[in-house]
Amino acid sequence: MSSVTLTLEAARDLAHAVLTAHRTSPANAGSVAKALVAAEADGQPGHGLSRLPAYAGQAASGKVDGFAVPRVEPAGRAAVRIDASHGFAYPALDLAVAELSRLAPDSGIAAAAIHRSHHCGMAGLPVEHLARTGLAALLFANSPKAMAPWGGTAALYGTNPIAFAAPRYGAEPLVIDLSLSKVARGKVMLAAREGRPIPEDWALDAEGHPTTDPDAALAGSMLPMGEAKGAALALAVEILAAGLTGACLGFEAGSFFTAEGEPPGVGQLLIAFAPGPLSGGTFAERLETLLGAVEAQDGTRLPGTRRSVTRAQARETGVAISQDLHAQLLGLANS
Repeated sequence: MSSVTLTLEAARDLAHAVLTAHRTSPANAGSVAKALVAAEADGQPGHGLSRLPAYAGQAASGKVDGFAVPRVEPAGRAAVRIDASHGFAYPALDLAVAELSRLAPDSGIAAAAIHRSHHCGMAGLPVEHLARTGLAALLFANSPKAMAPWGGTAALYGTNPIAFAAPRYGAEPLVIDLSLSKVARGKVMLAAREGRPIPEDWALDAEGHPTTDPDAALAGSMLPMGEAKGAALALAVEILAAGLTGACLGFEAGSFFTAEGEPPGVGQLLIAFAPGPLSGGTFAERLETLLGAVEAQDGTRLPGTRRSVTRAQARETGVAISQDLHAQLLGLANS
């Protein structure tokens, strides 16, 4: 398939132009564009520019309020509740990072509960931002139904990502980012768009049978990582990201992909920790001892190692997207 290579700046400018052409404020478009291009640079195209057509369609229809300004209110001495106001998730996540960076160093631990939100993209991004301020951080996010409870066939939970980041001194933060399905649903969407089959162990069709057809998988349910254990974790994330934040449950949420219907209204929960005070000043040494023991074994690598290489290469050479997607985005930017 033919591709087009864009510098990171050109990719951000294109994403910004697409969004502002479809009822999105320049500030919100900037936040979304930055996150989508970061995903492309990190080798996660399922959370990158391929999302723009759906985002633009939802902003144009009003399913997403492209002019929404997230609102914050205290929820305790070291906790805030953020209303994303049915806008894009990224401005609300930016606000959460700013609030937690302010609260956690004094309190030792702080939390931000986001509701009436949308697709949060690459979940590792906000926790990495927190790690760069010296905080360890966790993110839990729920998403529209895509995965059945273990033993069932009807989708009920989202793929419900978890992300964790820890600061390292003299090195890039350690970032762990995973969805609780075997793969992110965006990878199945991308395979459907490109007409490629998927591995047989990624998803079930609507009748509960394994399938290599991405369209059948999207009509069915994703398989959880770790089988019953992964499904149990997805339930825990549903409780943390939707129950605890007051957001829509996965089976209540509108689609991230279609311009029709109700807003998704999902939630994200971020928790930040001040590692120095909590560890009595030993965190940096303890972390490096642990990571050194991991790296000392032949054949191992730390999570995020490949991402760092991909990111560095993208800064030098840009990101490649399909010619078809590039043409579609140009058309949207000028519509």
